[in-house]
Amino acid sequence: MFGFGQLIDILKKDPKKIVFTEGTDPRILEASSRLLAGTFLKPILIGNVDEVKKAAEEAGFNINGATIIDPLNYDKMDEMVEMFCELRKSKGVTPEQARETLKAANYFGTMLVKMGEADSLLGGATYSTADTVRPALQLIKTKPGNKIVSSCFIMVRPGATGENEVLAMADCAINIKPSEDDLVEIASETADCAKIFGVDPKIAFLSYSTFGSGKGEDVDKMRNACEKAKAARPDLAIDGELQFDAAVSPRVARTKCPNSEVAGYANTFIFPDINAGNIGYKIAQRLGNFEAYGPILLGLNAPVNDLSRGCNAGEVYSMAIITAALA
Repeated sequence: MFGFGQLIDILKKDPKKIVFTEGTDPRILEASSRLLAGTFLKPILIGNVDEVKKAAEEAGFNINGATIIDPLNYDKMDEMVEMFCELRKSKGVTPEQARETLKAANYFGTMLVKMGEADSLLGGATYSTADTVRPALQLIKTKPGNKIVSSCFIMVRPGATGENEVLAMADCAINIKPSEDDLVEIASETADCAKIFGVDPKIAFLSYSTFGSGKGEDVDKMRNACEKAKAARPDLAIDGELQFDAAVSPRVARTKCPNSEVAGYANTFIFPDINAGNIGYKIAQRLGNFEAYGPILLGLNAPVNDLSRGCNAGEVYSMAIITAALA
């Protein structure tokens, strides 16, 4: 089961570069210092070179080996502006507008990923989620076949046998009221993400109903989405609609849905909307003593992730490893 050592081993075999959009933030600098000591992930810090170095020195963090790039003094800015205008030509963006937009670290950092100068991006220590996601949607865009960006949380708790218990929960942060087709995409992306963390996904489409025990539009949505997901991904173990107790308790599953290969053993949970998802993962975190890693953004052409503005340096470090490993 999942441990960060597995992800670090992946990165040691193929080291990656990660952009931090807030290069002078002490939490980013502390995490960068730890990453540089590990030699498996190279930070790219956005900001004025002197200001970033001064902030690191004052905070007592060694960032020797990090790349620092100032959007106001970038030697490939003309190339970046040209690509930005091409990507945004449907909006009629002029070179002057592009140059002005690219002064902002969130857009500049996203373009570094788009240009192949970095493999991934982690922002949001001071930016809002929207300010991290919007440039990614506009510039990196969704993968072929994907219509939406979604998110999942990886939930980790030490198990009684010494192995970590790992669950995936989606979508808890991005899509407010996903449609049936959105839920199919969310389930598929979440399952693929869960595999990176050592989870053999058993996917439950959650509801207040188990196999028709309840009625209503929301029940129909989850049942229909589940059937569509089964057809789209016959390689995955998927079932629903399931109540949470039927999804996780073998005893309840034997009574409510004895013929399900998922019920009683689900580890990947698809919620009907953001209300249920956000409440659900936070109950697991606060009452179930799970560590919550995320939101991990899914469906983009390159890994871009968002930090909580209340994050600490340890969370930045962990999310940087997760983000880069997705590359």
